[in-house]
Amino acid sequence: MTDLAFATVAELSRLIDAGEVSPVELTETLLARAEALNGPLNAFNLITAERALAEARAAETLIQAGRRLGPLHGIPYGVKDIFDVAGLPTTAGSRMLGENIADADAWVTRRMSEAGMIVLGKTVTVEFARGIAGLNHIQGTPHNPWSAEPHMPGGSSAGSGVAVAAGLVPMALGSDTGGSVRAPAGLCGTVGLKTTVGRVGRSGAFPVSWTLDSVGPLTRTVEDAALAYQAMLGVDPDDDTTHGIDLDDVMPTLRSGVEGLRIGIPRDLFFDDLDAEVEAAVAAAAEVFRGLGAGIQDVDFPEARAADPLGAFLSGPEACVIHEDRLANRADEFDHLVGPRMLDDRDISAVDYLKSQLEITGLRASMQQSLAQVDVLLAPTTAGPALPVSEVDLPHEQHKPISRRYSRNTRIGNLLDLCGLSLPCGFTEAGLPIGLMLQALPFREDLVLQAGHAYEQATDWHTRRPNLAWTGSA
Repeated sequence: MTDLAFATVAELSRLIDAGEVSPVELTETLLARAEALNGPLNAFNLITAERALAEARAAETLIQAGRRLGPLHGIPYGVKDIFDVAGLPTTAGSRMLGENIADADAWVTRRMSEAGMIVLGKTVTVEFARGIAGLNHIQGTPHNPWSAEPHMPGGSSAGSGVAVAAGLVPMALGSDTGGSVRAPAGLCGTVGLKTTVGRVGRSGAFPVSWTLDSVGPLTRTVEDAALAYQAMLGVDPDDDTTHGIDLDDVMPTLRSGVEGLRIGIPRDLFFDDLDAEVEAAVAAAAEVFRGLGAGIQDVDFPEARAADPLGAFLSGPEACVIHEDRLANRADEFDHLVGPRMLDDRDISAVDYLKSQLEITGLRASMQQSLAQVDVLLAPTTAGPALPVSEVDLPHEQHKPISRRYSRNTRIGNLLDLCGLSLPCGFTEAGLPIGLMLQALPFREDLVLQAGHAYEQATDWHTRRPNLAWTGSA
């Protein structure tokens, strides 16, 4: 019998299709696992058992009547707690939103519901999705499952990364403003897809930055990410970035391989100050691509280094507008890593904000020429593997350089609106995952998924599972 806890979305879909497992049986199994392991892991701040079982029974009735909605129908998933689910609280990881009950679904949770997916619960996020390490001092920091000693899970989609990596759900929603899907994917050994702004509607998601926010899934495999991505697409009437964007179909090319694909390695910036094990794993990944027939070449990407310092000038002031009232009247209630960061951002001038917007627009235009000779960029997701929480849970000023190092590679994709994929490419001697990041020009999710799938099929990193004996409940 397939281990349902670590089965992929695609495997579960085939089992449901064949009648070998029912949505109710699957949901009961994952609920039992989540309820047993969530104490030590702290992936979920809310497990919706009664709701999930009701949705599972409804899915089972439809499927037995021959009315299966598609490959995701009857499969549970986790919802990062910035996305509204009608009738459930959306806390965004903060005590200040404890009574914020959603009266309607977010765009993306509605799309998942229409695809027949089952909400297992809400996953822990860094407060207001503002932090790459994944720490939350209000609802608790999710525990990276690859180590008994608490290690950073990556953020801000921390609970989503942990839930997928630990076999609590096969897919969870994340959002990415500076790396918040890709960092937890890289540090927890899962797949994470950062979509181009405009691909997936953002209405009903608590905002961080209206310029940079994007939505994407965390999964166990690239195929699963592609299946979830397809279900998210559509024109969100309440998010005008999606208007006029053609729907994408990445499935026909997913298994096309990389023969003749041009893969560029941007040595400048992305490979600065790497841990040796990360550098070796990424170099080995490039050789796998070469062996699969891809063309590998170094590429000059000056726009990346020029964009690097501009991130705070865009997302920071926008976050301060979103939290204007809270900063004025409830500043002492913020997480002690989030509040000081916001107060720093409040000092950025309107002139600097507008200048940064103009600079980013220019860099996005010139980037098209710089990357004209490559299809996909290859780089590490983060400069190092997960660090012990004790080494990163520091006062704001001491935490800042760690945050910058771990977000450096990912935030470039947000600033330049690249789409990106993180997937595992190795493990350190201590058994911690190493993430490989593939990026492409805006709206070329098909290319990063195609390349990622080819690499994944040629390696076995994605099949490894964390040893959860330390939880006492595995």
